[in-house]
Amino acid sequence: MGNSPHLERAYELARQHNPHPNPRVGAVVVGTDGTVLAEGSHLAPGEPHAEVIAMDQVTDATGSTVYVSLEPCSHHGRTPPCTERLIYGGVGAVVVGALDPDPRVAGSGVEQLRGAGIDVTVLDDPQAREIDPAYFYHRETGFPLVTAKYAMTLDGSVAAADGTSKWITRDEAREDAHILRSKHDAVVIGTGTLVADDPNLDVRLSDYDGPQPRPIIIAGRSPLPWDSRIWKRDPLVVSAIDVDLPGGELEIVEGDDFPDPVSTCRALGTAGYLSLLVEGGPTLLGSWWSHGVISAGVVYVGSRVGGGPGMSPLAGVFESIGDATSVVITESRLVGGDVRIAFHREL
Repeated sequence: MGNSPHLERAYELARQHNPHPNPRVGAVVVGTDGTVLAEGSHLAPGEPHAEVIAMDQVTDATGSTVYVSLEPCSHHGRTPPCTERLIYGGVGAVVVGALDPDPRVAGSGVEQLRGAGIDVTVLDDPQAREIDPAYFYHRETGFPLVTAKYAMTLDGSVAAADGTSKWITRDEAREDAHILRSKHDAVVIGTGTLVADDPNLDVRLSDYDGPQPRPIIIAGRSPLPWDSRIWKRDPLVVSAIDVDLPGGELEIVEGDDFPDPVSTCRALGTAGYLSLLVEGGPTLLGSWWSHGVISAGVVYVGSRVGGGPGMSPLAGVFESIGDATSVVITESRLVGGDVRIAFHREL
């Protein structure tokens, strides 16, 4: 038996915006006669939450049922608690897709509503979690959800022996990679990629007008190029030492010659970056993979065969098949003439 169409609509509304570090939330208010009175979705941090947006459109919500993708918040932050708005609005029932994993909420929102005499149904629906997996992961672990992204030839090289890599994939796959960027809070590269490619790390799609992911540069001991165009995009530079920058912001974390991946991800999670897309080269990807901070990956396999030794996607020594990490492949599909494979680490 499926969910109510009103809850499905709340899910659809939630998916439309990315208000990180706040959760994606959608809400639908339904009158006692079954008529949809109002809808709302959370747009951005500091903006009204989905339930409040919806309730503010209703003249009289007495006895209504509110369908909301995530448990209404019960604490004062940038905005007042959503539970108060529902209680004072005279709502009769609330259907919740999933409890909020944030320790400041974590069931207290449901308790407040029930304490006020409101009938609350909590579904613990996996769909509700799938709307915003990075939010759930961050609130449960303190770390961002990190996805590795790279393109490689059919025989497993991300670049030729001379370092060239443009272009392994075709236009359709590269456009898909921009869609992938648009779904993340930040794009992460290392100094080597910055020097070699001078990337802009933005979303370049003709119909895209959403927020741009923040560029994050993981800096080692090598000097940063001050003439790179990335400085115009206010990058966040993560380093183990104090360095001068021509622009952007510096975050110093633990590490020797290279910022420690665990400390880096912990700091980025604390700073409110819930989803990271790592597009760095083999050194960065290999280090982050070996430290266990990468949870998922998207690989674009181009319709090309290198025919000899090139650059592996992840730096490091693969000594034995027993050293390989088991992953779950969640998707494999054609994108133009190339193949897109998505996976996550086996839990």
